Amino acid sequence: MAAARRALIILLWACWGAAGANPPLDEQQSADFRAWFVRIVGEQLRQGPSPRWVHQDCAGLVRFAVNEALRTHDGKWLKANGFSNRYLPPELNLTPEQAALRNRWKSFDGGTSAYASAIGLIQDNSRFVAKDLNQARPGDLLFFDQGEDQHLMIFMGDYIAYHRGTSTRQDNGLRAVGFDQLMHWKDARWQPRIDNPNFIGVFHFSFLSR
Repeated sequence: MAAARRALIILLWACWGAAGANPPLDEQQSADFRAWFVRIVGEQLRQGPSPRWVHQDCAGLVRFAVNEALRTHDGKWLKANGFSNRYLPPELNLTPEQAALRNRWKSFDGGTSAYASAIGLIQDNSRFVAKDLNQARPGDLLFFDQGEDQHLMIFMGDYIAYHRGTSTRQDNGLRAVGFDQLMHWKDARWQPRIDNPNFIGVFHFSFLSR
């Protein structure tokens, strides 16, 4: 029953994505967004969590990185976030309407909110790509459903990043995991394999063109 329910959800997401309106970001902006999103997540791993990142869990990491990727990355922003001005992705050059995507997550009731849970980010704000990890692109999300709990990981290109959901003074909760390590994770529920019923698949944000 659970497997059938998950298959139906994926089918509905796929149909919704195919029938939806044109995404707000064009192809070049989508590529630049992905580059900024991955860079911002990577900086959280390198520097530690930004003090501006309030809700430190898996969904909070995604929301924070999206919101920061959609900002204008001027000198003030770079300084506040500990970035140098070297090797930066191109600016997205967003219109005011596109910039308004920040902190405006769609919710199941048709409204918008600055908050979205892990399942809300997937169900209401993303499109299904595949269950094959080989189809993932940097900036895509990996979604796991454990029944009462859902979890997100971020495909970074060379590895996978996530927040484990809790943190302490000794452990900020951020993790970077290699593909092979995750594929052979001791707890098989977290392996992003096609035959793992808890791995729902790879998704990308619905505001991206590609």
